[in-house]
Amino acid sequence: MRRRDRSAKPDTQAQPSKYDIVVVGGGVVGMGAAREILLRHPQLQVAVVEKESHLAYHQSGHNSGVIHAGAKLCVEGLHMTYKYCDEHKIPYKKCGKLIVATDKSELEKLQNLYEKGVANLVPDIQMVDQKKIKEIEPHCQGLKAIWSPHTGIVDWALVTEHYGRDFTQGGGNIRLNFKVKSFEDLTKKDTDGTTKTFPIRVVSENGEEVHTSYVLTCAGLHSDQVAVMSGCESTPRIIPFRGEYLYLNPSKAHLVRGNIYPVPDPRFPFLGVHITPRMDGSVWLGPNAVLAFKREGYKWSDIDFHELLDVLKYQGFRKLALKHIAYGTSEMAKSAFMRLQLKELQKFIPEIRAKDISRGPSGVRAQALDENGNLVDDFIFATGPTDFSKRILHCRNAPSPGATSSLAIAKMIADRVEHEFNIG
Repeated sequence: MRRRDRSAKPDTQAQPSKYDIVVVGGGVVGMGAAREILLRHPQLQVAVVEKESHLAYHQSGHNSGVIHAGAKLCVEGLHMTYKYCDEHKIPYKKCGKLIVATDKSELEKLQNLYEKGVANLVPDIQMVDQKKIKEIEPHCQGLKAIWSPHTGIVDWALVTEHYGRDFTQGGGNIRLNFKVKSFEDLTKKDTDGTTKTFPIRVVSENGEEVHTSYVLTCAGLHSDQVAVMSGCESTPRIIPFRGEYLYLNPSKAHLVRGNIYPVPDPRFPFLGVHITPRMDGSVWLGPNAVLAFKREGYKWSDIDFHELLDVLKYQGFRKLALKHIAYGTSEMAKSAFMRLQLKELQKFIPEIRAKDISRGPSGVRAQALDENGNLVDDFIFATGPTDFSKRILHCRNAPSPGATSSLAIAKMIADRVEHEFNIG
């Protein structure tokens, strides 16, 4: 590995073309991992290449903005996130979250969820009754609820920008508008004798290139496509699901103090409609979950027929769709008719009326799906079959919620990078 000239200052305009490690993807996971690698190994030359004009352009900048408290990795990430935000003076609100059972049929599932939370050491988690629900959320109704007081909200795009700032201040380079087209083996075209150190050429669609010793990819919605570039299998595939939010009329924002969530139903693949306050004072309602007709399809008119046909041909998607045909149809109906989402919202806050809601933003979730139609929720790392492709490590999936867990995920990815690339 090369040692960096510590007198050199990071320059985003005229960057060196050769690196020890190139990270593909400038979302919260990729940027967090790049930052962690450089913190551990400040002597290395590390670059991030991002296809968009700024960081956190897609999933990391199009989410509910919640700092969750749930699974073990998520709990670790929650503590790390609050500490990081305090140190960097990033504004957040620790407004808490209620997971509310509105029907007796949900009580057993709520109890199971509570026991998992206790086992995962979710801080100060409580099971509360109707009276306590009203104390926490005066306008919310329910039979019982889990109260997670340390759940909060933050602007994850802003957090990602801070990861990027840490990275560049530590000597890393970020190259924007660099959409990766291919990984090429330079050892087959050795002309200057440097290819043993930098055997990988990363080429962008507009003809730019960087040379590197190793590559880590965290490509989100395109993670399966990028993995195939270095000889990996096409599965698990990424299926884009769009989540569409509604806005609550600002005059009714007083109805909501914190996050209000439904009890998740394990029969269905997604969480369901919930109520989320935002850092700017607005309140988002939703989202639903519908198939996006392109990987970055934020509205129904965003269609890429090649990508759509590719999804429809995939047996994993067909199995998922067949298994959940009624659920999928219901979600599409909610997309078309806001009143159907309203009915779900009124289970929690009956005072919300049709005139109080309007269409809001949307995000697209990169859902990894195996050939049997199962949602993949754990880490998926992959390398190709050749000596060359083993220098390219793909993080094809990371546990949800990725933003909350991003600093904890970064540690795990950095561990894997050190192991795979023998970086001590």
